[in-house]
Amino acid sequence: MIAALRRNLIPLIVATGLFMENLDATVLATSLPAIARDLGANPIHLKLVLTTYLLALAVFIPASGWMADRFGAKNVFRAAMVVFALGSIACAMSTGLGSLVFARILQGIGGAMMVPVGRLIVLRTIPKSELIGAIAWLTVPALVGPVLGPPLGGFITTYFNWRWIFWINIPVAVAGIVLITKYIPDVREKQNEGFDLRGFLLIGPGLSLFLTGVTLMGINLVTREVVLAITLSGAALLVAYVVHALRDDMPIIDLRLLTIPTYRAGVLGGFLFRAGLGAGPFLLPLLFQEGFGMTAFQSGMLTFATGVGAIFMKTQVGGILRRYGFRRVLMVNALIAGTFTALPALFTEATPVLLMTTLFLVGGLSRSLQFTSINTLAYADVPPERLSKATSFAAVGQELAGSVGVTIAALGLEAMQRFAGGAALEATHFPAVFVLVALVSASSAFVFMQLTPAAGASLLQKPEARDEPVKEAAKQSQGHL
Repeated sequence: MIAALRRNLIPLIVATGLFMENLDATVLATSLPAIARDLGANPIHLKLVLTTYLLALAVFIPASGWMADRFGAKNVFRAAMVVFALGSIACAMSTGLGSLVFARILQGIGGAMMVPVGRLIVLRTIPKSELIGAIAWLTVPALVGPVLGPPLGGFITTYFNWRWIFWINIPVAVAGIVLITKYIPDVREKQNEGFDLRGFLLIGPGLSLFLTGVTLMGINLVTREVVLAITLSGAALLVAYVVHALRDDMPIIDLRLLTIPTYRAGVLGGFLFRAGLGAGPFLLPLLFQEGFGMTAFQSGMLTFATGVGAIFMKTQVGGILRRYGFRRVLMVNALIAGTFTALPALFTEATPVLLMTTLFLVGGLSRSLQFTSINTLAYADVPPERLSKATSFAAVGQELAGSVGVTIAALGLEAMQRFAGGAALEATHFPAVFVLVALVSASSAFVFMQLTPAAGASLLQKPEARDEPVKEAAKQSQGHL
C-alpha cells in the first residue's frame, strides 16, 4: 500500500483540487431547491448558480495551458486553489442571488486553472504505459466528492444552513496548498511561446456571450430579442476564432488537435456523453424534492450511491480496457450508461428506495468506466510539447458540455410545464426530460464507432520503467514521503 501511494503521490495530491470541485458541485446541486426557497427564486432559475460557474471555467480555461508553461504548473495550480477557496468564502457570505452568482464566477476562475493544470502535471510526470492507473488514482479521491456531496449537502441544508456547504471547501484547500508546496515538482515547457491575445479576446468573450445567451433562454429576465442578440454575438465571435485558429501557428486553443483520431474521439465523444450525464445533478434533486416532496437530506442519501459505484470501478478499468480495447468499451458502454441515465423517468413516489439506490450504484459503475476511458484515450497520441494546449482544449469541452447539459434539462422542464398549462413543477414533468438527456449521452457511441480497434494501444501495454526525466520528477515528490 505504501509503495502504491509513493508511485501515485502526485495524482493523489492533484486529486485534492478535483475533490474540492466535485464536492462543491454535488453539495450545491442537492441544496438548490432550499436555496431557491430562501432567496425567493424559481428553482429552475437557480440553474444560473451552476451555469455561471461553468461559464467562468469555459472563458478562462483557454489561458490555463499557456500560464502553466509560462509560470510553472505547480505555481499556477497552487494559486488556482487559493482563488477557488476565496470564491467559496464569498459564496458563503453572499446575501442574494446576484452576489451568489458573482461569487460562483470567482470560484470558476480558480477552477479554470485548477483542473486542467492539475491534469497537465500528471500527464507530464507519468509515462503513457502507466497512465490508466494514474488517471484512476487521480479520479478516485475526486469521486469521493459525489459520494459525500449529496448526503452532506442534504444534511447541512436540512438541519443547518445552506451557506455552510461552501465553508467545507476551506480545510480541503488548505491541505491541498500545503501538499502542493511540499511534494509537487515544478514541471513546465522550457521554451514558452507567446500568448495568443487576439485568440483569447475572441474565444473568451465568444464563449461568455454564447453561454450567457443559452443560459438566459426561458428565464424571462430579459426579452427574447436581447437573448437572441447575445447568443448570436457570441456565435459570431466563436466563428471568427475558428478562422483565426486555423490561420495562426500558435492559437490559444489549437483546433488542429482534432486531426488526431483518439483526441478527437475523446473531446467530441466526451462532449456528448458529458452533456447528457451533466444534467443529472440538476434534475435528480428537483425530482426528489419538488416532485416527490423529499427533504434535501433524503434526496442526497439516494443519489450518493452513484459515487460509490464509480469508486469501485476505478480498480477494474485497466483490466477491462486491456481485454476489450477502447473502441468496444466506449461504444457499448455509452449505450449502457445512457440507459441508466433514462431510468429515473420510471421513478414514482412508490418506487422502493432500495431499487433506486441499486440503480444509481450500477449506473455509477458504467459512467466511471466511461469517464476514465475517455480521459486517458484523449491523450494517447498527443505529442508531449502539445499537452498543455490539449488539456486546455479538452477542459473547455468538458465545461461546455456541463453547461449545455444543464441548459437542455432546464429548457426541457420549462417546455413540459408550458405543455401542462403552466402548472408548478411536478413529478410528471420529468420523464420526457430524462429520456432526452439520455439520448444525448448515448449518441456519443456514434463518435466512438469511428475509432479503429487498435486505438489507444500505447496505453494498454504493461507498465515499463520510467525514463530519466520522469524519474527525476518523481524523486522530487517522493523524497518527502
